[in-house]
Amino acid sequence: MMPKTVACRRTCMALLTMLVIVGLMPFDLHAHVVRFEIPKREPFADGHEFGDVGAYERIVGKVHYAIDPQLPQNQRIVDLQHAPRNADGLVEFVSDLFILAPRDLSKASGAAFYGVNNRGSGLSLRFFNDAPQTNDPKTVADAGNGFFFRHGWIVVWSGWDGELLPGSDLLRLYAPVAGHEAQPITGPVRYETSVRESATRVSINAGRDNHGAYRPTEQGLAEATLTWRLRPGDPRVPIPGDQFRLEITDVQPVSPGQLPRVELVVPAGLQPGYLYEVIYQAQAPLVHGVCFASVRDLMTSLKHGEGADHPLLADGPLLADGPLLADGPLLADGKPVVQRNHGFGVSQSGRFLRELLYSGFNEDERGRRVFDGLMPHVAGGGLGSFNHRFAQPTAFNTQHELQDFVSDRFPFAYGEQQDPFTGQTDGILKQAARSKTEPLVMHTQSSAEYWTRAGSLPHTDPAGTRDAEVPANVRFYSFGGTQHVPASWPPERGSAQQTLNPGNYRPLLRALLLSLDRWAKDNVPPPANAYPRIEDGTLVAFEQTHTGFPSLPGVRYPEVILSPSVLDFGTRWRSERIMDTLPPRKLGSYRVLVPASDADGNDRGCLLPAEVAVPLATFTGWNLRHRDAGAENELVGLAGSYLPFPPTADDRQATGDPRRSLEERYGSLANYLQQLKRHCAKMVRQGYLLEEDVPRVIKQQEEIARPQFCVCGRDR
Repeated sequence: MMPKTVACRRTCMALLTMLVIVGLMPFDLHAHVVRFEIPKREPFADGHEFGDVGAYERIVGKVHYAIDPQLPQNQRIVDLQHAPRNADGLVEFVSDLFILAPRDLSKASGAAFYGVNNRGSGLSLRFFNDAPQTNDPKTVADAGNGFFFRHGWIVVWSGWDGELLPGSDLLRLYAPVAGHEAQPITGPVRYETSVRESATRVSINAGRDNHGAYRPTEQGLAEATLTWRLRPGDPRVPIPGDQFRLEITDVQPVSPGQLPRVELVVPAGLQPGYLYEVIYQAQAPLVHGVCFASVRDLMTSLKHGEGADHPLLADGPLLADGPLLADGPLLADGKPVVQRNHGFGVSQSGRFLRELLYSGFNEDERGRRVFDGLMPHVAGGGLGSFNHRFAQPTAFNTQHELQDFVSDRFPFAYGEQQDPFTGQTDGILKQAARSKTEPLVMHTQSSAEYWTRAGSLPHTDPAGTRDAEVPANVRFYSFGGTQHVPASWPPERGSAQQTLNPGNYRPLLRALLLSLDRWAKDNVPPPANAYPRIEDGTLVAFEQTHTGFPSLPGVRYPEVILSPSVLDFGTRWRSERIMDTLPPRKLGSYRVLVPASDADGNDRGCLLPAEVAVPLATFTGWNLRHRDAGAENELVGLAGSYLPFPPTADDRQATGDPRRSLEERYGSLANYLQQLKRHCAKMVRQGYLLEEDVPRVIKQQEEIARPQFCVCGRDR
């Protein structure tokens, strides 16, 4: 049957091609993924077999795109009308591609997982497979615990960030440039940078050496301005032009659209913690909004089988029996290889998913839904600097650095709300609702997002006075007692006053991802929302008198928080996404809230990892900068604190610690582990934890707890 079926489908393909040639087909078959370029296809993890799914392979190459600027789905891309066009009037660009797929595609689960890379680095295996960080996974060790592969997921990464410079296996987008070389488009740009140690030079793009910056014009070099200030609200102090310079380096090999590295050189020295702001006239902006089209078109191509040399079928897209294209490359049993697309992004890449959705790019050029499920993780309330003239996709707001940049802006919530400052009514899901392409959304975040990423605004009104109505296709899961990315064990302090927070939410992500896929595939409801609310008193103002955080010896409580500003970038910003006023004028601030504290200082109203629910310490979403880091007592961006309980009652009394000791709380290590096991079992029943993860959680916590119980003499 197989040879006959394949022969029949190839005959249908030949017939379809002939019909297209003579113009008889009723629809346009142009693939906006023009072709896949796959020079490398090889076994992954040395051919290791992952359960019933079997071996995986690495598919590495590039994706070539060509999009029509006239289509309504593309007209939201800023400056696309100024991009070069080919003979067919289309705008071309390229992105890097990396896929891990079962060698036998009939063993795939039907779900494709798109991991939005973070500044060129793929984080998905680190977050779901507990794997070491690498941008070029090859070995069994790189597969980690094998989670994705045992479950048959097709894992996809691609380049979308046009700021990146070559090297370190970073996944890059090769975006078109707006304007003509002879008459380049120019305009003002602003960069803010800081250093952790005294230095005389630093990359102007947030100190990141692997990120480019827009090339100054001759006038821009001559008239560039530099200011410094210690804290965001301080007056800007000008540094005379003869005391600094900008140095430009074209990093080899240079590719089309690649930005140069631009460094700030201050011979007298840059001081830790100070904010240095550079403004100059730049030229040749990237049409960076094609980043959204690149992901849209790649994932719709994988689902629907479009594009020459399709990587998920050796012979290219096949046809089902019937006159029209099948809904994807078909397997022997007639099912598509990819039936469901899910997207996951961490931090910057989580904000990318929110803005992709907000800007209408979950609708492909034929009006089809691209992603069935999205999981923006630790994105907080942010969008990003992805789709405007002179976009800076790496920039993001924190309480201390880049506070008045463009990432955190209205709308914050998924449902429609009114901006109290502008009167505008909008929501993240508004465009998708109009086109009926809304995905299922799981918005996940740590406690740190409430302090440094405006994490309350996605589920309150902009004034912070009432809880928002959460759409039926959205779930919120706030991981209490965690920071942006869990600290490794044993945790260190870095530039912070307290030890960093190791609270581990990764097991929760695994359970929720499988739940998201069941929701999309079988309409099985996911676990209940778990986030703090105004109405029940678990979401409150950040001051200590409101949170109820206990006064702990040697611990200073924050007096600052990130509240997103309403910013005026000039008259062309809202209509054309062009900034003329830099730095912007601040018109007001939105109000953010944080989880209330229990008697130990741990978060209320949240989904707690097992080690936070049955704690050995206080786990916070905030930490303060220490004196040597500069800007003392400002928040350390995205960091939390780990504050161990006193071992014994005597220790508690000697230090004046109000929290019960380990001795008083558990009595022994055995009792602690028993309580931990009971809590894990409860989380499994509720759907927040997988049964397979329980032994891992127990083992990890036993290793952490044993030395602490030995101190109090209760290690049994």
